[in-house]
Amino acid sequence: MCGIAGIIDLAGERLVPEGCIQRMARALLHRGPDEEGFLVRPGLALASRRLSIVGLADGQQPMGNEDRNVFVVFNGELFDYVERRVELRERGHRLVTHCDTEIIPHLWEDHREQMWEKLRGQFAIALWDERKRQLQLGRDRFGIAPLFWTRQGDWLLFASEIKGLLASGMVSVRADRRGIDHVFTFSAVPGPRTCFEGVQLLRPGHFLSISPGNGNGASAVVQERAFWEMNFPDQGVEEWGENPKRLVDDFEKVLLQAVEERLRADVPVGAYLSGGVDSSMIVALACHLKGPAINTYTVRVHEPELDELDAASLSARHIGAKPPIVQDFRDEDALATYPRLITAAEAPVIDTACAALLQLSGRVHSCGQKVVLTGEGADEWLVGYPWYKAAKLMGFLDLIPGVGFSNIARNAYLSVNKVPHFSDAWRQQVENSVGGPNAWIDAYGLLAISKLRFYSEPMRETLAQTNPWTELDFPVERAKRWDPLHRGVWIAARVLLAGHLLQAKGDRVAMHSSVEVRYPFLDEDVFDFLAKLHPRWRLRGFRDKHLLRLLAERWVPKSVARRHKVIFRAPLDSFHMQPEPPFIAQLLSEESLRKTGYFDLSAVARWRNDFRKMRAGSLPRFSVEMGLMAVVATQLWHHLFMGGGLADLPEWSAIQTPAAAEARPTQVGELAKT
Repeated sequence: MCGIAGIIDLAGERLVPEGCIQRMARALLHRGPDEEGFLVRPGLALASRRLSIVGLADGQQPMGNEDRNVFVVFNGELFDYVERRVELRERGHRLVTHCDTEIIPHLWEDHREQMWEKLRGQFAIALWDERKRQLQLGRDRFGIAPLFWTRQGDWLLFASEIKGLLASGMVSVRADRRGIDHVFTFSAVPGPRTCFEGVQLLRPGHFLSISPGNGNGASAVVQERAFWEMNFPDQGVEEWGENPKRLVDDFEKVLLQAVEERLRADVPVGAYLSGGVDSSMIVALACHLKGPAINTYTVRVHEPELDELDAASLSARHIGAKPPIVQDFRDEDALATYPRLITAAEAPVIDTACAALLQLSGRVHSCGQKVVLTGEGADEWLVGYPWYKAAKLMGFLDLIPGVGFSNIARNAYLSVNKVPHFSDAWRQQVENSVGGPNAWIDAYGLLAISKLRFYSEPMRETLAQTNPWTELDFPVERAKRWDPLHRGVWIAARVLLAGHLLQAKGDRVAMHSSVEVRYPFLDEDVFDFLAKLHPRWRLRGFRDKHLLRLLAERWVPKSVARRHKVIFRAPLDSFHMQPEPPFIAQLLSEESLRKTGYFDLSAVARWRNDFRKMRAGSLPRFSVEMGLMAVVATQLWHHLFMGGGLADLPEWSAIQTPAAAEARPTQVGELAKT
């Protein structure tokens, strides 16, 4: 993975403000410490910060075609580039490097906008067609590689991270309260809205086509289109899988191919290893293909119920892999790491495990490694989360049409525990926006209750007529034909996966340490294979990830293959330790809360005191802890990016050290003169 950025004049061919693109590139130095490259034209500037993984000696960007009229800056990996290079050469194209970037301008020559649907891998791409004077921005199907953009008057800017946009000096920094509301709705920022007003996240599987005006009256055209959309068979026509052994064989073949392709690199590839079935399977297949020399990495959380080191070590011994390299993570580490985590994520982060993964990626970097495999995607495709089972149980209460016993039971539980809750009308509105009942509504409802507890009155008024669920653009009419479980898979992929696991828990924390993460379960063929199957292969009775567990019994210890889902997290209550960490008290002081205006002062003070009186481990207490964590994270985000003044912590600044000068200059710098 790398970092890309750019600016285009939508009004014509004005010169890009001096130094602007260089500042944007410097803000992305951590994404690409190896090289930098620029393309500057009248009305256009592109930048690349490169983390060299494939084609180490000749992969400099921007990269063009033979005629030097199509140029590309590229963040990511195209895993089938070996086969694509052969096809392109057979069609007469001349390829002169050894890297995957070079196939992109040639695919554009052959296919134009149909190119996007032919790309396989994880990518964010900017392509400039000199002849058509058109800029294309595109992002992979599942949202692995980030790409943000903003329109500022007649200028359009884009970058791999929002920091790149802010460093331009052309983007005003203002909070988007609706974006913050997404955090309190989903514990994620699924996009296109972000927490920064006017800054959008390009949606997975979409591309922007940008044609600037010509200065003679023709207006600029900016169009966003989907080149891929998640889909499932109609309910009742899914593939039943009559022969279980053959189905497991086929799944093994497609997953093995996905792992093999993600081991392609000119540098060593390692892997994250927890005690769960997902990462254990990936490590097992990787060692089968490459031998036991692969480095594995795991986090040791110093809470007995959260620690997975023993299970990870068991998997490693069974597979024949080297013992995991361990990163210790304690309560105090969460506190010390959180400002850096929010800086990396550019949004409030509620999941303290992200801080652990930020430290783990630093450990990977310190071991001299640039690439790791991981198991994200398995829980999303194969419904590995416990709330699917809870939703199945609640569904039994609604077997009598029109009565709604599940809602009665839900409201009774909340009332008995004195937990505020939304009206039945609100729940119906949410269900209507996602095609019917969905397991994720209750899962996210635990956090959403925090809006009722903590929002200030101005915040409530601003958001009174908004519903973040409708901004997901759920394909309601098409999805009504799907099995309800598949509707849950869509939400999992669109929100948790793209908005959190691949961002605050994936790309952002890993690339902060210049580490690329690869996801075999997010291979296009793996998704297509699983999407067509009947839901019974996902949830058999109350056994989740049924098909994967059948496959895993061939490769890992049965205790791991059959282990129930343990959601990797770190303690939430570390932010409420006694004595209280100074910056927490400062962020939650009356003065700081008044400055931001997001939260009710008395409510924050009350619940900080009262939550300790609630039964440890109970859902009501967990809900309050998540809410307080969200308040802290939002205040910290505001301090870091909105001008400081809330705590004795440094705020983020676009002013960078001259470390960029240490990167080897690239031949691409000469493109500005051509």
